[in-house]
Amino acid sequence: MKARTRLVSTAVASFAALTLGSCAPDASSAQSDSLVVREQWVKAAGSGATAAFAELQNTGDDDVRIVGASSPAAGHVELHEVADDGSGTPVMREKDGGFVVPAGETHLLAPGADHVMLMDVTSVSSPGVDVELTLEFEDGSRVTFTAQARDFAGAQEHYAPAASTPSHGG
Repeated sequence: MKARTRLVSTAVASFAALTLGSCAPDASSAQSDSLVVREQWVKAAGSGATAAFAELQNTGDDDVRIVGASSPAAGHVELHEVADDGSGTPVMREKDGGFVVPAGETHLLAPGADHVMLMDVTSVSSPGVDVELTLEFEDGSRVTFTAQARDFAGAQEHYAPAASTPSHGG
């Protein structure tokens, strides 16, 4: 009889574990799990500032919001947009609220448009160097990827709001 009690207890415990496990938060629901990063690259720069570009595809059913970024190749990283300064001159500035990638769509990070700005660059010195970048999402999840440095003259925008700040050709 003890063997049967042990068997029933084991069966109940196994069923409870399976049932409770199915109620646990789904780890795949992280915003980062829905984002595919493609065609990523960084403008080669020995110092100062540079920019990273990519195609960001949201394969999920919900919009994802990228709210920050980081890289060991830079002292500071920001999400940037290019906008008209009011006089017809395109200027780069930090993107308020980050980047939203709608469900099932692609958001392009490109020269002259939205991009990831790397400042106080330490190691993006020459074409061919791999640069690690991490995107941070509104839900706290992250995705890390590598982008290769390339030669690129840049779109020659200027950084806003300070006109005295040097342009960085992102």
